[in-house]
Amino acid sequence: MTQPLGFIGLGTMGEPMVATLRRADVAVVGFDIRPEAARRLATETGMVAAVSAGEVFARCDVVITMVPTSAHLAQLLFGDGSADGTNGAAASARAGQLLIDMSSGEPSATRRIGERLAAQGVGMVDAPVSGNVVRARKGDLAIMLGGSDADCERASAVLQPMARAIFRTGALGSGQAMKALNNLASAAGFWIASEVLAIGRKAGLDPAVMLDVLNASTGANNSTQNKFKPFVLSGSYQGNFLLPLMVKDLGIAAGLARETEADAPMAAQVLALWQQALQALGPTADHTEVARLVAERSHTQLH
Repeated sequence: MTQPLGFIGLGTMGEPMVATLRRADVAVVGFDIRPEAARRLATETGMVAAVSAGEVFARCDVVITMVPTSAHLAQLLFGDGSADGTNGAAASARAGQLLIDMSSGEPSATRRIGERLAAQGVGMVDAPVSGNVVRARKGDLAIMLGGSDADCERASAVLQPMARAIFRTGALGSGQAMKALNNLASAAGFWIASEVLAIGRKAGLDPAVMLDVLNASTGANNSTQNKFKPFVLSGSYQGNFLLPLMVKDLGIAAGLARETEADAPMAAQVLALWQQALQALGPTADHTEVARLVAERSHTQLH
């Protein structure tokens, strides 16, 4: 790639992803709505800090976005929503560019954004990730890639330094559908494991021993293996994934069930439980704090 790679969104995941790209000697022009975040990352990694998202599009043939929601992406690209995008970063885009959206967005909204960009000759793929900050720093993310064959081939080369595996999932929006469904399975596993540990604690079992047994048995899941000891039993509740973001992804998954008329009663129940947890814990809570809430409702604690 003759031009630097653009990267917009230098938050919890964007920052370590850029650091990983820089360790792979990828030239990066980055932007964040917090100028101090971009300046700090530029100092630490040698990334070039842009003064606007439009500058990133003006300087780079391929641009990655890592923003909270599809609404944030639409605002970034199209400003006030004008039909031609003249009030957003898309005004600086040109034919032949590629947008790689790594946000956990809504598939239908992503397809609409893709259509608007296509009218300018700009390609788009969705490439959400599974993995935490530690895995982002190691270049060990699982990436779900949706889009046309040509755009996905082009994107794969760019994404490789950040990925343990890249999965081609289908058309534009399919990666985000897969990400939401993955988080549905993850959230269900975390909640039931929280209940299991709370029941066991009240029955006189040691949660740490329970986790050892579960992880050597058929009750294991990603949460029992990777989340409960470092984030719950320690009392830190620092899983680096905010509760509102989990609820957002569960809402996307439940929406897919409705759109496809799938019979998914458990999906609806999981969403309802996590929505209740968000109401109880508030928008600044880490998703692992759900385990504390589950235990407290059973009048016990896990650490």
